[in-house]
Amino acid sequence: MLVSASRVGLRRWVPALGVLMAWTALASAGEIAYVTNQPGESLAVIALPELTLQATIAIGGKPAGVAVSADAQRVYVTSPDSKQLTVLTTDPPVILARIALGGGPLGVAVHPDGKTVYVADWYEHRVFVIDSVALAVTAEIPTGQSPSGVAVTPDGALLLSADRDSNQVSIFATSDNRLIGTVKTGERPFGVSVTPDGKHAMTADVGSNSVTVIDLEQRAVIASVAVGDRPYAIAFARGKVFVTNQYAGTVSVFDQRSFAQVATLEVGEYPEGISASADGSAIYVANWFDNTLVRIDTESLALTGEVNTGNGPRAFGQFIASPATPSE
Repeated sequence: MLVSASRVGLRRWVPALGVLMAWTALASAGEIAYVTNQPGESLAVIALPELTLQATIAIGGKPAGVAVSADAQRVYVTSPDSKQLTVLTTDPPVILARIALGGGPLGVAVHPDGKTVYVADWYEHRVFVIDSVALAVTAEIPTGQSPSGVAVTPDGALLLSADRDSNQVSIFATSDNRLIGTVKTGERPFGVSVTPDGKHAMTADVGSNSVTVIDLEQRAVIASVAVGDRPYAIAFARGKVFVTNQYAGTVSVFDQRSFAQVATLEVGEYPEGISASADGSAIYVANWFDNTLVRIDTESLALTGEVNTGNGPRAFGQFIASPATPSE
């Protein structure tokens, strides 16, 4: 696998000395959203909660997936067209390396300890395991058909892949990349997320307009929750579950424990990526057709702001860096 440092990214930032000088103060002030713009071939860097665009970094290869490490030091971006993973630092945001992968890299997740990155390969039905220090692929794990989203449990013990065309989630032990089991879901699971307590996983089932709730200890489905048209991804905040519905232009909200419906929120055209702020006070949603990132207050469930991102934001994954809450 080819790894190369990107001098292009460095040159792009050198002329912007004012931006570089101000970056440390900005980064320490609050959270940062890193939003992939797929047709725009770029990554939007947005200060939160202000919702101000700070920079746009050229990525290439139709970037889609994104994941920020728990310590907020690295950002990982997948590009399905160029078949690579781009690695960026966050302070300031500069391209560090590009790792050639092959296949069709899509979903990406980072182990809580920051040492390992997992990338789903849509075309070759596998997950790449990448050493974040060596910036090298160390293993390839076979999955079901067309893995899309990937997630790691908060304790770092389990890796999950949403195998869309197999209608299942594959569960692996991160200690040895061993397949522990598979769980059937609704039709065509795309995004997969793990609850903050690590007890449950949930998939956004685009073919059945549902969310499948999986008990991870029992490796069994305990609920199927109806949501809007073409659910894409899932986030959690303050005891609620938030699900983007692409075709409906909405976010479905339901109770994390009882699974009772709470609300359906109009957010914009073709919402896709969704992430929560570290304190759970806000949910951020990328609207692909509107070219916006919008903020939802998790108590009032009102839209409280938006910012233009660039052309075609997807932000598929955990796209918010929270410097105030680094990993231990």
